Amino acid sequence: MTRKTRSTRRLEHAAQPDLFGEAPVAAIEGLRYERDFLSFAEEAELLRIVQGLPLKEMRYKEYTARRRGTSFGGSYDFDTNRLKPGAPLPEVLHPLREKAAAWAGIAPEDLSHALIAEYRPGTPLGWHRDVPDFEDIVGVSLQGDAVMQFRPYVPGSPNSGPAALEFLIEPRSVYLLRGPARWAWQHAIAPTEALRYSITLRTRKTR
Repeated sequence: MTRKTRSTRRLEHAAQPDLFGEAPVAAIEGLRYERDFLSFAEEAELLRIVQGLPLKEMRYKEYTARRRGTSFGGSYDFDTNRLKPGAPLPEVLHPLREKAAAWAGIAPEDLSHALIAEYRPGTPLGWHRDVPDFEDIVGVSLQGDAVMQFRPYVPGSPNSGPAALEFLIEPRSVYLLRGPARWAWQHAIAPTEALRYSITLRTRKTR
């Protein structure tokens, strides 16, 4: 069976306004999304940069993920649950940080952590909340689509239920998780249909 195209999925869900489009963004307080945040030229330059980075399979305790990545401003050790010091963000990524910070209303220097990730076709990202060392989360998507899923976070529960909401993250777009969207919901990425890269910028939690 062939994998469905984006347009096919849009048609299938056209009668369900809580899946694709603006409805899920409006339904979750603190979630913001904007298409065409980057120009095609900006995306091409960022792809050139991230594809030149030494991306490695990412480990979470005993689990090795299918996605590859690298981080700046700190490296989280899932064995000790501690954020270790890391190399600063390369200067070639400073223009993106400044643009993302202006869009999110954050001082550029406060976006002190960056995670660059590669999603090869079929790569998922499981249910999670980002580690508690971080506060605001700004994500920029490159090259491929992704379906971002959300479900309420229930402390002390395995919370193994299905997605409550999901929406399409398009290439060159940006999203923000802040407040309830950051802390009251878990999120995941469904297996990607094509090669995709993401650049996730985070602020440090101060309280």
